[in-house]
Amino acid sequence: MRRRVMTVYLTLLVLTCIGLAVPLGIALAQRATTAVVLDRTADAARFASLAEASVVSGRSGLMTAELGSYHELFGIDALVVDREGGIVARGRPGFTLDDLASTLPRPDALGAGGAGGLPEPVQAAMAGTRGGSEHTVYPWTSHPLVVLEPVGSAGEIVGVVVTASPTSALRAGLAAQWTLVVAGVLLVLAAGFAAAGPLTRWVLRPVAELDAAAQAVGSGSLRTRVEGVAGPDELQHLAGSFNDMVATVNALLERQRTVVAYAGHQIRNPLAALRIRLEGLGLRLPPEDQPMHRTTLDELDRLARTCDGLLALAETDEEHLDRSEVDVAVVVADRVRAWEPIARRTGARLVDRSEPGLWVRLIDGTLDQALDALIDNALKFGGEGVEVTLAAEAAADGSIVVQVSDDGPGLPAGLGARLSGAYGEQPGEPFGRPGPPTPDDRRDRLDPLKESGGSGLGLSIVVTLLHLDGGRLELQPSRPHGVLARITLPSSPPR
Repeated sequence: MRRRVMTVYLTLLVLTCIGLAVPLGIALAQRATTAVVLDRTADAARFASLAEASVVSGRSGLMTAELGSYHELFGIDALVVDREGGIVARGRPGFTLDDLASTLPRPDALGAGGAGGLPEPVQAAMAGTRGGSEHTVYPWTSHPLVVLEPVGSAGEIVGVVVTASPTSALRAGLAAQWTLVVAGVLLVLAAGFAAAGPLTRWVLRPVAELDAAAQAVGSGSLRTRVEGVAGPDELQHLAGSFNDMVATVNALLERQRTVVAYAGHQIRNPLAALRIRLEGLGLRLPPEDQPMHRTTLDELDRLARTCDGLLALAETDEEHLDRSEVDVAVVVADRVRAWEPIARRTGARLVDRSEPGLWVRLIDGTLDQALDALIDNALKFGGEGVEVTLAAEAAADGSIVVQVSDDGPGLPAGLGARLSGAYGEQPGEPFGRPGPPTPDDRRDRLDPLKESGGSGLGLSIVVTLLHLDGGRLELQPSRPHGVLARITLPSSPPR
């Protein structure tokens, strides 16, 4: 917008200066030409009064001397012609009407011997009309300035006085005046160009304030408001609407945080009671069931930590969330061990191919929840006998890539991008589900308890959590069939 305002402003400035300078230059040329023509007309009238006797009597000595003196003093050529076009007197020897052919063209090629061959302005002067050059002299004009004055005797036109003035001095004066005009225009343009930046910033200051407030809100500062916007009524109204919008968004987020905090808080107490009962139950279990009992207690502890994370997420800004170093291989092995019973029940197989010694810095529980959602989807939609492979490795750019792949029927075209979000950078589409496999799929026998699918929130939550830690999720087709989920996280060596 700043570029547009400057373009419009500078265009109007240039057009205005040109629109004023061009008419001014033309007016100066016309005024100077008119002044010279009036002066030469007065001289020609004086010569016409003196030339009457010479034309009538045919004695041109006195008139020739007068015109010669005029030429010597002012450098202006002059001559007197009679009605037949003959030259009665001239100020410079050899000067004829042919020398003015570029200024006074003849209507035909009859020559100067007859009236029919005289230039049209001379013929008009013979009829009693004053005339001469009808053009305005400009700095580039090359032909002289011609003035014609009829010579009358006893009420009859007997001849014409013709003066041809050089325009070099007039053109030099015009060039000097035009130079001043151009210099003034350039000075105004320079001042206008220098003022373009400050003037544009002043005009767009209310827009800049709105932009700064919008960036602050976009970075998470929901208490930002636009105060005292000066400018047009439309911008003031826009500022008020912006403040109302931010207040509404802030209220909705506060309500959302309250619901999340309430849910996390209310779930913790039943989980604590359930853990106490399970611990008591573990005292009566035989030794062979103790590992399963221990795994169940670990899952309860993880669920309790998830509730604590929900509370922290609801009560803390994004930049103040607690993060810790996580060994990726340990988390993957733990999730494989936790999902083994469910995988065996559905006839599926979990394979862990993670590299050891890969560390990332994440919000507590992020990678656990991400793997749980991906493994759950692989088992749920992969069908009976599906093989789910988990692999963690270091990428060439230094990031850590965790892959969860299966050899199930896969996802419909385009659904993977919608579920994982555009390029894995924004939260995915919530409540999106691929649906159960069709009868034509290779694996069409699902767990009867899971035929209804899920709510579709799992992947959306995973993408949101990964986004908080600078990670992303991508869903791609696996070869020859199935789904390949890639979690990319920034590496963080343990401190």
